[in-house]
Amino acid sequence: MNILVIGGTKFVGRHIVEAAIQRGHEVTLFNRGTNQDLFPDLEWIQGDRTKDADRISGRTWDAVIDTCGYHPATVRKSVQAVKDQTEIYTFISTASVYKHFANQDMINEESIVLTMSDDEISVIPETADRNPDTYGPLKYRCEQVVYEEMEGRGLVIRPGLIVGPYDPTDRFTYWAMRLAEDRPILAPGRPERKIQFIDARDLAEWTIRMVEDQIVGTYNAAGPELKLMMETFLEKGKALFNNRTEITWVSESFLKRNNVMPWVELPLWIPETYGLSEDMPPANGDIGLDPFKAVQEGLTFRPFEETLKDTHDWFMQEDRELSDACMDPLKEKRIISKWTEAASV
Repeated sequence: MNILVIGGTKFVGRHIVEAAIQRGHEVTLFNRGTNQDLFPDLEWIQGDRTKDADRISGRTWDAVIDTCGYHPATVRKSVQAVKDQTEIYTFISTASVYKHFANQDMINEESIVLTMSDDEISVIPETADRNPDTYGPLKYRCEQVVYEEMEGRGLVIRPGLIVGPYDPTDRFTYWAMRLAEDRPILAPGRPERKIQFIDARDLAEWTIRMVEDQIVGTYNAAGPELKLMMETFLEKGKALFNNRTEITWVSESFLKRNNVMPWVELPLWIPETYGLSEDMPPANGDIGLDPFKAVQEGLTFRPFEETLKDTHDWFMQEDRELSDACMDPLKEKRIISKWTEAASV
């Protein structure tokens, strides 16, 4: 297949390009020219998609994969430029489109989504930085643009937390590095709490196979296929790195009183006992995306230990530190000490 990838050089897009190449496809990239040394043998079309979408028009593509669309006006320009010259347009969306992501047993593709009106969207510049308050609604409207323009030839994929090598966010990398470090570990909430994520390589390989088969529609993409408890994740992660340090489980209420930010300072932690905002109900402790449709179409998940190890090894080669937003070691030590003292009284 002749595949046009919009983006393709950072994280998810990079893995999608690699998966397409490995499966023997011809790949062309359309982006602003970032990291051109990654794929020197590929054709590059350089441009800013907010104003240069005409550079991808007038050519025939068997498939187009949009890895980075954020604003519906921008996505519409891209889709309109190629819709008459491609068989399928794939849009990588997000689980953040769902309205009650943190307080529902399992979320399927028919669950309630967030959205915005045309008037609300009109005041957001196409070049605006991503805002957590508008990210999900804008992504959903992007999905609608794909379906409107492609008329039955659109594939929308809604991943949960995407993890693995080249992840720039450090949300999963924090645990890959933390579990390899020999000092007491602070763990949030209940050991039995369920967590979800998907390795970017599993997502990428499955996406390419979906494109090959020209499968359309909306699909959640999150794993593992079997429910994973935080305790299992941490204990097996410790074993992976031969780490004998102690894990201290600290209640969510105590973490809240000590100003620990969920998902940011302690990635993978979405509070069960209180909402992330005033208008969000508490989670019920058994949350996540339902990947049934995607699994039926062949989505598979590698062992999470492999993802942990590969992420750790990749980051060890990076010349940088973890994000300042991650849990500070001194703060972690202080909270563990305070929790232990309180428990002994």
